[in-house]
Amino acid sequence: MSDSPQIEGKLLGIDHGMVRIGIAVSDATQTVARELAIITRKSKAEDFAKIAHMAQEQRVAALIVGIPQDVVRAEQGLYSQADKVLKWVEYLCAAIDLPIILWDETLTTVEARELAQRLKRKPDAHIDDLAARVMLQSYLDAKREQA
Repeated sequence: MSDSPQIEGKLLGIDHGMVRIGIAVSDATQTVARELAIITRKSKAEDFAKIAHMAQEQRVAALIVGIPQDVVRAEQGLYSQADKVLKWVEYLCAAIDLPIILWDETLTTVEARELAQRLKRKPDAHIDDLAARVMLQSYLDAKREQA
């Protein structure tokens, strides 16, 4: 979405959803992303504790959170999904002491569905982790192109 600081090490990708949170992780060289987990949302405290645990376990340097591209609409005072994600990220910032970078998640669900088919996941399987993987890979690819 905007220029982000140079961060070395693994990154945790987060696809925020109203029911589930998809989690993906990059390798240490920030070349490739892979799906990690799906968190079924309970409360902010429980969800953030799980995210913090995964971040610590994976030894990540920062979090990349997908945000809908309707941010412009939010800036114009119109209600949007981006508003919900931005508010959630505010709470996440207070709960986790890691840099958080917002990244456009446009079309990640569509790409995740296609990826799920290629991976032969069951048609009714949740794809939140794949959406996080697609979003994080998009971030990694864009950062590599900028270098």
